[in-house]
Amino acid sequence: MRLSGIFITVTACLIAAACGNTKKVVSTPGPLQQEVMAQRADSLFFAAQRSKMLGDYKTAITQYSDYIRLNRNNPTVYYELSRLFLEVRNPQYALGFARRAAAMDTSNKWFQMALAEGYSVNEMFDSAAIVYDRLSKQDPLNEELLFNKGISLSKARNYSEALQVFDTLEAKVGVAEEIIFQKQRIYLRLDMVDEAAAQVRRLIAQEPAELRYWGLLAEIYESVERTKEARAVYDTILTMDPKHPRALIAIANFEKKNGNEPQYRAYLIKAFSNPDYTIDEKVSFVYPYLQMLETDTTKKDEGILLTKLIVDSHPNEPKAYALRADMFSQADMPDSAIVNYHKSIALDSTRFSVWYQLMWLYSRADQSDSLLRVSDHVITQFPKEFMGYYFNGLANYFKQRHDAAARSLNTALAIGGEKRFVGDVYALLGDTYHASGMHARSDSCYDMVLSLRPKDHMVMNNYSYYLSMRGDKLDKAEQLSRRSLELKPESPTYMDTYAWILFRLGRYKEAKVWIEKALQNPEAQQDPDVLEHYGDILFNLNEKEKAVQYWQLAKEKGANSNGLARKIAEKRYIRNMDR
Repeated sequence: MRLSGIFITVTACLIAAACGNTKKVVSTPGPLQQEVMAQRADSLFFAAQRSKMLGDYKTAITQYSDYIRLNRNNPTVYYELSRLFLEVRNPQYALGFARRAAAMDTSNKWFQMALAEGYSVNEMFDSAAIVYDRLSKQDPLNEELLFNKGISLSKARNYSEALQVFDTLEAKVGVAEEIIFQKQRIYLRLDMVDEAAAQVRRLIAQEPAELRYWGLLAEIYESVERTKEARAVYDTILTMDPKHPRALIAIANFEKKNGNEPQYRAYLIKAFSNPDYTIDEKVSFVYPYLQMLETDTTKKDEGILLTKLIVDSHPNEPKAYALRADMFSQADMPDSAIVNYHKSIALDSTRFSVWYQLMWLYSRADQSDSLLRVSDHVITQFPKEFMGYYFNGLANYFKQRHDAAARSLNTALAIGGEKRFVGDVYALLGDTYHASGMHARSDSCYDMVLSLRPKDHMVMNNYSYYLSMRGDKLDKAEQLSRRSLELKPESPTYMDTYAWILFRLGRYKEAKVWIEKALQNPEAQQDPDVLEHYGDILFNLNEKEKAVQYWQLAKEKGANSNGLARKIAEKRYIRNMDR
């Protein structure tokens, strides 16, 4: 907002200057006043320069804009504003001020260069080319200006003119890599593949041992699926460097397309076994396998093999083990993932992302002791990391250390994190307070979750069930449970919750309908809580013998509520023993 205000102010000044006065001038500033204004302007200029040097671009913009109010005739200030607006990523304002500077001093090269750049960042490449052309004519020995003109014409898709410019430049400087690269790109955009290849071959003829040029030539042929020619170039590369990783991987992919799996693996293993093939390049090649595993499990073995090759060739690189652990985690092999995360941490313990993955796996595997031990370390080493406290709270909750869990979770909230994770913290904090019997606090936490995530059906189900257990706010519990079923209508757990709430409301017939819907699911038929609830509902509908049968079945399935034994023995529903 502040920048907009600055621009409006400056523009208003310019408009006022252009339009002239509509009133008679009453007085002209005297010499003393003019001197004071000049000193004030100089002070603002140097303050703006200091702010710019310190990297405080917004303040510098404000100070230069204030300067313009006192002196509208200094093109340097407009030039500086143009550069600053580029820094704050406001290309339109950058161009506007560059135009003003360039118009005020047409002979200043730097003002004109700023204008050309302003046109470029606003994708007005034709206009940029005109400025570079003008500058090039003024300074014919400056080859960079001619090169920039060619680039601008190419981006403007004036390919024919761009090629003429690059030919003119080449006539001056000879065969140069950057010029050739630009020309081959243009030829490819024009679908003139042979012409593009011919340009690269000129570089090869000049430096036949430069493998980068051979690789570029192969990529040109690959881009249009001229596999035979690309393969021939890669074979040439391998005659000069038998371990060249990119050539080996390219040929491996050719073999894979031909269905030759053994050869594919052989070339791939040879490439990845080369320690000169940087780990970052290997990681970039393998990383897509992590995404592919979500939809194509056949990639698992191949991805795991590749990560092993990376570890074997870079045994002291922590990111090698982290990538291998990620692969195992994605392949649902948590034990192997945990081993490799620990190896990564042993080499570099400063990467929180690796600790995070380790804690996530421990939480997923219900390894509460390990989760508590690791998260205790993490909140000490990374005291400002939100998720460290979340996992520590989760570990303490699993261990039924509710006070410690609440402390960690409240610390996480004090630090702050992403909205979706904040909702998780409030949900877990609600469970913690519920387990501690602090119902007002737990209800407040659940309400907070639902304000952040109005469609969180799991929290709706848990919240409504806890309310029903207490016999509190049953109308609200019924609404929450019904909404959870609207969001996930096939859940037998949610059906059971809704049936139980209806039971607590005395709506026994409706409760029976919903719990019988739940019992159509095989999972619910094995759930002792659902079976006991069904017995309670049946008894209150005067189906006493059938109720006892379900209480007995619930006991056989492992139900252990306080009143279940008395229900069976006395063959009656005991209200004050409700869970």
